[in-house]
Amino acid sequence: KKKLEKLSGNPKFIPGIYNYCDRWCERCPLTSRCKVYALSEEQFADPESRDVRNVKFWQGLHETFEGTLELVKDMAEREGIDLDFVDFDKETEKERLKDEETNKDECSRMAEVYGKLVKSWFESTKGNFEEKKDELISKVNLDIPNVNPEGEAASLGDAVDVIRWYQHFIYVKIMRAIRGEVEETSDIEDEFPKDSDGTAKVVLIAIDRSIVAWGVLYTNFPDQEDEILDFLLHLDRLRKRLEEKFPSARAFIRPGLDET
Repeated sequence: KKKLEKLSGNPKFIPGIYNYCDRWCERCPLTSRCKVYALSEEQFADPESRDVRNVKFWQGLHETFEGTLELVKDMAEREGIDLDFVDFDKETEKERLKDEETNKDECSRMAEVYGKLVKSWFESTKGNFEEKKDELISKVNLDIPNVNPEGEAASLGDAVDVIRWYQHFIYVKIMRAIRGEVEETSDIEDEFPKDSDGTAKVVLIAIDRSIVAWGVLYTNFPDQEDEILDFLLHLDRLRKRLEEKFPSARAFIRPGLDET
């Protein structure tokens, strides 16, 4: 709790920057201004504490949950909310209905299908990647002028990383955006940005980057053009559906990430 309070009071951190990011800390230039990243680095500084198979990892996670719970209790007390009088049966039913509505949405179904298709495609194309690897090694050994196999390999590897990173991320964040929209009430003033729009924007960025990455694979695997084209079309349709559902998402200003 003391660590959380200390970090919260540090002015160098951008409030809420972690709410609308893609969680790809290794590629983020703003980790030094992110409270969640700082907490993670401090809480899990020991390599053993980052290993899910090690007891230190679970101890660190438990301490974080305990500290967060204490802060929630303090906040509830300040706001006059009695947590002991929550009707858990009623709240559980509410949550179930929200989950049911979220799961029925076309965007969430399309995103779930996409994640499964990506998994199947990579499993079935291992041989193609091995062939590509041999091809690039041959280019290096032949030292062909005006050919950059190292650059090709780097571009291909980056494209795969991007697709894999967002493979399930898209579905999870779409679920959060849709669920957020369900929970948002109509009495919220229009001038206030909606959390669902912010989350939807992160998804749209993930889809944009995934489409670019699939384009790289499209040029590298001519025998897989039809399959890759299906992915591109699927993502494009999903992107359009999401933009229709959240028309203000693109204009959402994410703290730190979209501000100049």
